[in-house]
Amino acid sequence: MTAKSENKYDPAAIEKKWHKIWDEQRLFAPDHKTAKKPFYNLVMFPYPSGEGLHVGNCFAFIGGDIYGRYQLMNGYDVFEPMGFDAFGIHSENFAIKKKTHPMKLIPSNIKNFRRQLKQLGFMFDWDHEVQTIDPDYYRWTQWVFLQLHKAGLAYRDKAPVNWCPECQTVLSNEQVISGMCERHPETAVERRDTEQWFFRITDYAQRLLDNLEWIDWSDITKTAQRNWIGRSEGADIEFQLEGCDKRICVFTTRPDTLFGATYMVLAPEHPIVDELTAPAQREAVKRYREEASRKKEIDRLAAGQEKTGVSLGAHAINPITNKPIPIWISDYVLMDYGTGAIMAVPAHDQRDFEFATVFKLPIVQVIDGPDVKQPLEEAYTGDGKMINSAPYDGMDCREVMKKITADLEAKGLARSQVQYRLRDWCISRQRYWGPPIPMIHCEKCGIVPVPQEDLPVRLPEADNFMPDASGRPPLARFEEFYKTTCPKCGKEARRDTDVNDTFLDSAWYFLRYPNTGNDKVAWDPEITRKWLPVDMYIGGNEHAVLHLMYTRFIYMAFKDMGLVEGQEPFKKFRAHGLLIKEGNKMSKSRGNIVTPDDYVERYGADTLRMYLMFLGPFQEGGDFRDTGINGVRRFLERSYRFFAEHCERSKDNGVRMKNEGELAKPLLTKIHQTIRKVTQDIENLSYNTAIAAMMELFNELKAAEKINRWTLESFALMLTPFTPHLAEELWELLGHSETIHRATWPEYDQALATTDTVDIAIQINGKLRGTIQVARDTNREVVESACMEHEKVKQHIEGKTIRKVIYIPNKIVNIVAT
Repeated sequence: MTAKSENKYDPAAIEKKWHKIWDEQRLFAPDHKTAKKPFYNLVMFPYPSGEGLHVGNCFAFIGGDIYGRYQLMNGYDVFEPMGFDAFGIHSENFAIKKKTHPMKLIPSNIKNFRRQLKQLGFMFDWDHEVQTIDPDYYRWTQWVFLQLHKAGLAYRDKAPVNWCPECQTVLSNEQVISGMCERHPETAVERRDTEQWFFRITDYAQRLLDNLEWIDWSDITKTAQRNWIGRSEGADIEFQLEGCDKRICVFTTRPDTLFGATYMVLAPEHPIVDELTAPAQREAVKRYREEASRKKEIDRLAAGQEKTGVSLGAHAINPITNKPIPIWISDYVLMDYGTGAIMAVPAHDQRDFEFATVFKLPIVQVIDGPDVKQPLEEAYTGDGKMINSAPYDGMDCREVMKKITADLEAKGLARSQVQYRLRDWCISRQRYWGPPIPMIHCEKCGIVPVPQEDLPVRLPEADNFMPDASGRPPLARFEEFYKTTCPKCGKEARRDTDVNDTFLDSAWYFLRYPNTGNDKVAWDPEITRKWLPVDMYIGGNEHAVLHLMYTRFIYMAFKDMGLVEGQEPFKKFRAHGLLIKEGNKMSKSRGNIVTPDDYVERYGADTLRMYLMFLGPFQEGGDFRDTGINGVRRFLERSYRFFAEHCERSKDNGVRMKNEGELAKPLLTKIHQTIRKVTQDIENLSYNTAIAAMMELFNELKAAEKINRWTLESFALMLTPFTPHLAEELWELLGHSETIHRATWPEYDQALATTDTVDIAIQINGKLRGTIQVARDTNREVVESACMEHEKVKQHIEGKTIRKVIYIPNKIVNIVAT
């Protein structure tokens, strides 16, 4: 079965050969019912774009594949599935660009992606592929919606939502970056009042936050989620309106500054504005509200913007001073942050300070800090002692926060409160390419769920699927789709014509993977209990507050419904780094993506796999350059020739080793050190340093006078996760008839991996001046004495006074001399 190459490395022939063998043996298709040591290894599935797979995708998938193969060789039954996140705006916009219906274009894109993925030799179990556009899949996505609705977690409401004029659809808060559309960074998002479907993710805000303390995820991702959830502790404080019996509630994180609240500001959109506006102010208020409605949110919140506003001619009573304070509207206050009203404390909030300065409103300092200039030139936002706040004067402001809140609570004017930045997930989309929301609108019965037996609600193949600026969904144009009967009363009714956000499609896909083909349930409880939660999940950190937050929420909701076990969907998540090219992130929008096809054809899949992993730390990324790939190709060619030259076939078709003999002690130590290094590096996803260690070992193998079978077997086994096709071929050259993936990962001997001597770096004032070699754990005095006798050390300390000697055992001696 060995490739006829006369010691020439022929990756095309080798890779084709092993793809066929792996498929015939169903090597990467574990039995989900009988597996004894299940290990669910998952990478985020891709959007099947028209440009095809690019090396940025490959970078992520290869990193996951290496980890999966390593676990396979450690005796686990590894399930590594793949699918396609094929609904949504990405795919639809490409279809619009190509003037081809997405029902025709997207399946062809998927076919191309699948071809590219297969040629790279991933151990994906293609028997369990999922496509979100398959009615057999989105039938269950619609079922997920119905379960959330049944549990009271899905609701329809008229609310201010984010509208992208470029996408021509509503966006969730998470899809708005600094007031701009995350898909179109130069397009400002508008605010519209419209009825939409929402999921109550805010009900899970604290649980989502608490679990971040213990889940084994990348720190960068956990930090992003903490910031997005945005927990704030403070107080809701009631301000009585002057001249009536109504109150306005204000949330503040600084109740200690209440004595300094000299005015109140409402968002222009606040519903009580009309009621409070004095007759003389109505025209000015009307004009200002119209102007504010035309402003972008990013401009309203921008630092340094000149503060504008209009007085309503009304007053509220400061509950701690009992004095009236004027009520204003200003566009720096937003309706969907807090209660849409703030108590303005200009001495201790910079935006309030700027507003008060413009309109000559009182500025009362109530916290004194070090070096605070008088009069105030800017707001003082630090801590300190209370002033102008009798009876709290002289107390620490942090202590007063709780004291004032408690005192006002006793009067029914305040209550301790926790608020979150997180808002409910808006899942309605006014586009065509997505699963229709499975709800029916009946004049008599209201909004009624589609019965489960009637799922899926199929997306019709509509010719006119283009979105428009009206906000009216494309499906609302097709009577044959939306006209139906109410499942409750049987009278004429109307289907919901929105489709769901594509992030709902991907919020549960990992549950479907082990259960594909089951048309009875979305997932089988027994199989799910066996394989979930996912053992390792690898993906991009750009989804930290999109896919990953939504997935956690959905899983927690399923847990509460008794549909799954466990608290979190993924035991471990690691965010991979990003590839850059020509100084920029590799992306379709920048036009600098690189497809793998040409590289696989010229160099082979194994070369591309190893090269991408050698570019830099997997969790940081690297710079893709064409020149670097040749070095990796040469390394694989030399490895193949080395094995071919040292493995001789005997007459009985056995294999004997050339130059076989007892290993020299330094080489034996090096092999065990390399096995230890590669093992630890794979577990830490430090693939680039693992590759460097194998290259270093190979150079020593080539220079060795004697080698043995164990040496070459260990080297081939370590190569397997990185270059699986070549490793299979090397294994066969060694005379093995069974796949190398059934072999056991090599073990290292800790004693043999520990050298008897160490190199000590000698520094003088932090600069390296030489090294010495000593026995491991040599006494400090002996090490220092040997360093002082080093010729270069003598030169650099001559005439100087040694102030200190710092010694890090077995590593460094730093001599501080002046």
